[in-house]
Amino acid sequence: MSNEFTFENEQYRKTYWHTCSHIMAQAIKRLHPEVKLAIGPAIDEGWYYDIDAPFNFTPEMLTEIEGEMRKICKEKLKLERFELPRAEALALMADEPYKIELINDLPEDAVISFYKQGEFTDLCAGPHLDSTGRVKGNAIKLTACNSAYWRGDSNRQVLQRIYGVAYPKKAELDAYLQRIEEAKKRDHRKLGKELGLYMLMDEGPGFPFFLPKGMVLRNTLIDYWREVHKRYGYVEISTPMILNRSLWERSGHWDHYKENMYTTVIDGEDYAIKPMNCPGGMLVYKSEPHSYRDLPLRVGELGLVHRHELSGALHGLFRVRCFTQDDAHIFMTWDQMKDEIKNVVKLFDEVYSVFGLTYQIEVSTMPEDHMGDEKDWDFATETLKQAVTEMGKEFSINEGDGAFYGPKLDFHLADCLGRTWQCGTIQLDMQLPERFELEYTGPDGEKHRPVMIHRVVLGSIERFIGIITEQFAGAFPTWLSPVQVKVLPVTDRASDYADQVAAKLDKSGYRVEVDHRSEKLGYKIRQARNERVPYMLIVGDKDVENQTVSPRHRTDGDLGAMSYEAFEAILKEVVDSKAMK
Repeated sequence: MSNEFTFENEQYRKTYWHTCSHIMAQAIKRLHPEVKLAIGPAIDEGWYYDIDAPFNFTPEMLTEIEGEMRKICKEKLKLERFELPRAEALALMADEPYKIELINDLPEDAVISFYKQGEFTDLCAGPHLDSTGRVKGNAIKLTACNSAYWRGDSNRQVLQRIYGVAYPKKAELDAYLQRIEEAKKRDHRKLGKELGLYMLMDEGPGFPFFLPKGMVLRNTLIDYWREVHKRYGYVEISTPMILNRSLWERSGHWDHYKENMYTTVIDGEDYAIKPMNCPGGMLVYKSEPHSYRDLPLRVGELGLVHRHELSGALHGLFRVRCFTQDDAHIFMTWDQMKDEIKNVVKLFDEVYSVFGLTYQIEVSTMPEDHMGDEKDWDFATETLKQAVTEMGKEFSINEGDGAFYGPKLDFHLADCLGRTWQCGTIQLDMQLPERFELEYTGPDGEKHRPVMIHRVVLGSIERFIGIITEQFAGAFPTWLSPVQVKVLPVTDRASDYADQVAAKLDKSGYRVEVDHRSEKLGYKIRQARNERVPYMLIVGDKDVENQTVSPRHRTDGDLGAMSYEAFEAILKEVVDSKAMK
């Protein structure tokens, strides 16, 4: 059976949700004819419509709008597309100032189209379903109402953005809403505060603070990153955070990215805090001569970068103004390109599997405003496709979405809730080596230009920590947990023995705490579980007498009394194997 008219088809799904946005706008206009409509697109999960209203929408009002939407679905109104000349279009939308602005911004030769359903008409390019009856009224939910600037401009009108989602079946909507509730429980901002990992403060919006336990998590993740990259033949560098204007002009960032950069003046000269590590990496390569025998040269950098993001776009660790980018730049010959791409994909496979993350690959091809020879682009794009195919992996094409300097592979990760995150990227670059006049001496004794790969696996240490906090709901695998074992003495008489056990664990390199509080054991166990500690070691008078420990796992429960050595062997196996459980 064809999936053309099912939610498996992204185009149909977006068309369905776009139709829902019109149904919602019609319902709002029926109930509140005084409001003014802005825009209402389909998004990744549902739709939204921006509304200018002289009141604030309440949850009760959203429920009322849902009811009116269900009525419109039952009316089975036909959606009819028509076009108008500019003057007639402006006349039709005379009472809708935001629509007037949109029409006036269209090119002179643009087709101005509308969709009509019953008494409601909206400026829209489409497409839409043919009838409001195609939408199942009992599977509609308006999920939120937030503020949003008109056209994203903080100097313009503040509008109310109403979000909604709908599915062909109520059971599918219920499953989605349940998933959303689970996501709220896993919100990394909430868990980060509860577990003492990180915080965001008004004194530094977009600049995260990592707390002691968060630093343990962060450093453990970085240690793993370094261990993997060493095995894959990378060297590590560190480049300055502030570099002068001439470098950023040479790289193109001063002309094309300056609005996102923080700048300063030092000794009367313009400088910028780096928004990315690449130009510094170019200088490192250029600092000494290279032979073809040196290539491929794989250079990694955990560089702290700063980018000015609009305050409205900031979101926990997912969108910040400073973050540590786990960059690497691979300098190579053209004939080494395919093997290097495969090597990076293999590294990605290893890293993502450790965190239980699966992925889909997207190939982004040459944009219209590209630089360089099309033959080089064709070769590079085809090499990306061949490398992925030869590894037995599938990919989709994102036409025209490559960077201006080269095509790329984007890795879209899927977590345990089915949400996707764009983290890994393999970006071919034929232009920066040219701009920085990078060279190597070939076997013919002549100078040649290397080609380069930019790649990140985690994307940003901060963002990736946010992702895995939600992936594991704060219950990190034992190897990654800030506290791996909590020792719980049952009696005061067992306190000294508890300290001895903790000291042994600490000496073996494990992260351990002792709970000496005069509280009941049940309370201590609940507290440790709330802190997502993987193992609790309960020690009582019998354990002191027999020189044993009684481990309890946060999900498996009581493991029974055993020798200290037996427990450490279990712990070692779990940590060394980076077991998910």
